[in-house]
Amino acid sequence: MENQYHKTITACFVGYIVQAVVNNFTPLLFLFFQKKYHIPLSQITLLVTFNFGIQLLVDLLSVGLIDKIGYRASMIIAHALSAAGLILLTVLPEILPAPFIGILTAVMIYAIGGGLLEVLVSPVVEACPSGNMEERHSKEKAMSMLHSFYCWGHAGVVLISTLFFYVAGIDHWKILAIIWAVIPIGNAFAFARVPIAPLIEDGESGLGLKELFRIKIFWILLVMMVCAGASEQAVSQWASAFAEKGLGLERFMIYSSFLCILSYLGISLFPAPQLSLAACAVCGLSVGIMWPGTFSKASAALPRGGTAMFALLALGGDIGCSGGPTLVGMVSGALADNLKMGILAGIIFPLLLLMGIILCRNQKESPNRC
Repeated sequence: MENQYHKTITACFVGYIVQAVVNNFTPLLFLFFQKKYHIPLSQITLLVTFNFGIQLLVDLLSVGLIDKIGYRASMIIAHALSAAGLILLTVLPEILPAPFIGILTAVMIYAIGGGLLEVLVSPVVEACPSGNMEERHSKEKAMSMLHSFYCWGHAGVVLISTLFFYVAGIDHWKILAIIWAVIPIGNAFAFARVPIAPLIEDGESGLGLKELFRIKIFWILLVMMVCAGASEQAVSQWASAFAEKGLGLERFMIYSSFLCILSYLGISLFPAPQLSLAACAVCGLSVGIMWPGTFSKASAALPRGGTAMFALLALGGDIGCSGGPTLVGMVSGALADNLKMGILAGIIFPLLLLMGIILCRNQKESPNRC
């Protein structure tokens, strides 16, 4: 990959860390908010659903805006909204008559930023030039590593915030919120300077929603994205993409799907909790390639997919991220809170993902042939 785009890739990695911050910092404060502002727990838990719902809407509705103002401006806006939401979280609950409305407003603002990042980051990496096989491999590796940075960001937010609360006290959480806001502010300045390659070559136009909906392989990819999100989130995980280098993207995705299926079986069927926990760790290793790998396959199969394609795929991934845990919870509840049987039901998602990979292999790359 051309050296000038290395900074672009780095900024995209940090963009996923920003998304991890906005998604995972506030939940650490839920019980504190409940006690300090006397907010019922039923309202507090709505914040997660609200955050997720806003990001779903952004995934669906951001296509026209991004195409109109461009990726650079959209990236800067996404980071600015993420920072603004975190900063306003420290102010609005104190100045509004109802603290919950203040928290909800701040969540809405940073959720819009997080939703935009989800749509923007992967296509910006995918658009980076790759003129030869070595550069193409470098970009595939970058796509594979992208989602792992969200996982590392998630872990960092939890560990650093917990350490801060232990040392300084949770009453000083506003200081930490401002510190976390520095990351999107700094990365916004980075995106104002780094080169951003066009997603579609000059003279071409991206596919519209109606065109995408007529293409068979897009529906396969969309189902794959739902299953990637569901497989990943039904069992809390870590992501790793280092094995991709020696196996190639498609082969690695197939092996990872098999490993994910075996992990789900292990979690569900092993009698000892320690073995089930080990299977959870193996599952985390297996799912890291699924989300970015599906993005890469979509970009290769539909080179004119444009912003609409990436937005809809991100939407599908979010639906899967919500649907996977929901299915596990519903099945577990119906079977006397048997979580193992709930996890076993979730095996449908990696199975469908494996089927999607095999179907994609048999499809032509040209949209006109699908």
